[in-house]
Amino acid sequence: MENRSPSLREKVKQLRRTFLDKLPGTLSEARRLCDLLVRVPSDSNTLDDLYRTFHSIKGTGASFGLMEISAEGAGGEQLVLQLQGLEAGARGPQLAGMLPGLEARIVRMEELLKLARSQDEGGPAETPSFNLSENPQKIVSKRVFICDDDELQAETLAAQLSCFGYGVSIFTNPDSMRAALMVAPPDAVIMDIVFPGGVNGTDVVANLQREMRVPPPVVFISSRRDFEPRLRAVQAGGEAYFTKPVKAIELVEVLDSLTLGQEPEPFRVLVVDDEPEVAAYHSFILEQVGMTTRLLHEPSTILEELSEFKPDLVLMDMYMPTCTGRDLSRLIRQVPEFISLPIVFLSSETNKVKQVSALRVGAEGFLTKPIQPEDLISAVAIRAERMRTLRSLMVRDSLTGLFNHTFMSQFLDTALAGVKRESGRLCFAMIDVDHFKSVNDTHGHPAGDQVLVALARLLQQRLRHSDMVGRYGGEEFAVILQDVGVEEARTIIDNLRADFAKVRFSAGDREFSCSFSAGIAGFPAFAQADLIRESADQALYRAKKSGRNQVQVA
Repeated sequence: MENRSPSLREKVKQLRRTFLDKLPGTLSEARRLCDLLVRVPSDSNTLDDLYRTFHSIKGTGASFGLMEISAEGAGGEQLVLQLQGLEAGARGPQLAGMLPGLEARIVRMEELLKLARSQDEGGPAETPSFNLSENPQKIVSKRVFICDDDELQAETLAAQLSCFGYGVSIFTNPDSMRAALMVAPPDAVIMDIVFPGGVNGTDVVANLQREMRVPPPVVFISSRRDFEPRLRAVQAGGEAYFTKPVKAIELVEVLDSLTLGQEPEPFRVLVVDDEPEVAAYHSFILEQVGMTTRLLHEPSTILEELSEFKPDLVLMDMYMPTCTGRDLSRLIRQVPEFISLPIVFLSSETNKVKQVSALRVGAEGFLTKPIQPEDLISAVAIRAERMRTLRSLMVRDSLTGLFNHTFMSQFLDTALAGVKRESGRLCFAMIDVDHFKSVNDTHGHPAGDQVLVALARLLQQRLRHSDMVGRYGGEEFAVILQDVGVEEARTIIDNLRADFAKVRFSAGDREFSCSFSAGIAGFPAFAQADLIRESADQALYRAKKSGRNQVQVA
């Protein structure tokens, strides 16, 4: 039998049924709290619990499309709010007049519960409408086809691209490329425009665009610099146009954006709500568009969850049994590392004064239940993206996009603490571009920047996602290799060194190449962050003194 995971709509129906199954107990609890109030009308804690009970029914019921039940919960909530607005001593006389109204709300919800259950049994339940599709994660393989009748130029370009981690297949005529493309489409195609026999590359690509359901992105290359071939390339669907000889560094930048930029790391959202069903409901909506979520029902563990999960945003209910969302938000804001973390309240609270009061504790926004899935997704995505942008500006180097010196130092401390606990391995590598001052003096600072950006891309593309790469300053880079011994690290860095030396740079009409030297130190031989940094730096110094363009191990 096929093992098929339930769709979002099916999950929402399951959560709705769970809510209905729990509702009798919730209504019994409401009656118990009413009885307690009759005995002790001045008990504010009982009144608060009763408010949360009706408030929860209002919000959760609306989220699952049970609008009449939600309306009765809202009516009960308003009656309790009136009692909360009175002095404790004045509640007794008023309570006698309000109790029949509260009881009527409870009885009506019991009737609506039976009706909702019978409707669910008789056919599909009414649930909020979703226009969201499944979004499975894709694996980026970075395969590129080059189609050029000049085989030597194609091989030269392929050699440069392979240094940056691209697997390249070369075709000298469009027919052979088309046959291979129909069997196993690559991530991108690099296509010449003019071929022998009058064949035009733009016509070939235009046909592929019509024949294939999802054609790969195409970059055109040509010896022609005039308007007409550029226009035809755009009309054929070309993503970019390069004139020969192609500068590999500029081409790599375009290929990176076409093959890797479409798969950003999913936003991470921590959903804090003491109501499991409604928390799961909002979580499912966010996960449906590729976000990663974690649910938290017990606020007392919030700091541990934030440290472990490292969310981009916290989506928080306003009312919970042990504390309010305002108190929890203030608690989070008192921890320096979470002071800029976006917090968004999601509640059925409609009182504008209370909403503004909640925002004053540092929250990014206030969303009202029930909320349309599209609105929830947009609100979360906009704020999470802004947080990532600000965080990136704080921890990344503006030229290369790599992590900066401060972040790398902090990450090394954290990574060393982790491998000590788990008796693991870790290596720290310092990399320095050889004769970099001479590059700037001879070819100019723009050419020097080109070298730094190329080395940054090489390190990013060729190392694992678990490895951290940073610019330490000037022409110095740092790499943290996790779960790797020093000899394996030496091999990895040395292979990168050899490939970097093959990359050709251009400044005006002149071409040149560069090399780098590296020093490596590893844990457990060096157990402290300062010691491992100093040892790697000393190994780098030995590599420089020994002739450069080599890797030394501490």
